[in-house]
Amino acid sequence: MKTPKRLEPLVVDGLVDEVLRQLMSGKEATVYVVRCGDDVRCAKVYKDANHRSFKKNAAYQEGRKVKNSRQARAMEKGSRYGKQMQEEEWQNAEVDNLYRLAAAGVRVPTPYICSEGVLLMELVVDANGNAAPRLNDVEMSPELAREYHDELLKQVVLMLCAGVIHGDLSEYNILVDEHGPVIIDLPQAVDAAGNNQAAAMLERDVDNLAEYFGQFAPELNGSQYGKEIWGLFEGGLLHPDVKLTGKVKQNHRPVDVRSVLREVEHVKEEHLQRQLPDFQP
Repeated sequence: MKTPKRLEPLVVDGLVDEVLRQLMSGKEATVYVVRCGDDVRCAKVYKDANHRSFKKNAAYQEGRKVKNSRQARAMEKGSRYGKQMQEEEWQNAEVDNLYRLAAAGVRVPTPYICSEGVLLMELVVDANGNAAPRLNDVEMSPELAREYHDELLKQVVLMLCAGVIHGDLSEYNILVDEHGPVIIDLPQAVDAAGNNQAAAMLERDVDNLAEYFGQFAPELNGSQYGKEIWGLFEGGLLHPDVKLTGKVKQNHRPVDVRSVLREVEHVKEEHLQRQLPDFQP
């Protein structure tokens, strides 16, 4: 096929020898199958922010560290340079997360290089060497649904043990190779310890899995794996081999309203004291 404009610099630099075909187009990128020497890989071409339908950047970027202070200030001001840096940071985040998660044992594609807004990475394939299907395209039985759900919960736990939450996990960004599920699409992944919405994002990811697999294994509907996993993480009890139940003990103890009101009054008093001017005798 004709080389897309965004891939031309990689062809010129010898990083890509030939663009074979378009694999898929999503809300944040278009993916092509490319030949690099004797290897067949995929090239993920990120869409510009103006053409990207994934618009929740601020919530996902909370807690991310920017190494260069000048770049951080520019990003905060929203200057042209700052927006450019924000785009590069968004793209590089996927590479960083792929390396980080692969080191933690999470099943993700192997990244090679990110250049000119294009990520070159492993092409995940099925047992016949064809591009692996997405989870929602796989014929599912109750037994397979339970197996894959269990495996993906283990992957979510491994990710969280590495301090990462996918943030947009669903049947549309999970591939299935001959060994099982492979998690993809990680530019929006968040730092579990640095994002105030981390708990809600983790729970949503896990609930998405339960909702999808619950179509085939109804007992998964209504499970509370997300709350259970986050509770273990907050309590310092989460580890890769943890045994999950999908249940969370409810706290039925009555709320001590008087204690709460006393604490509120105490905070109000402290606030008023801080507003008083300092007088020197």
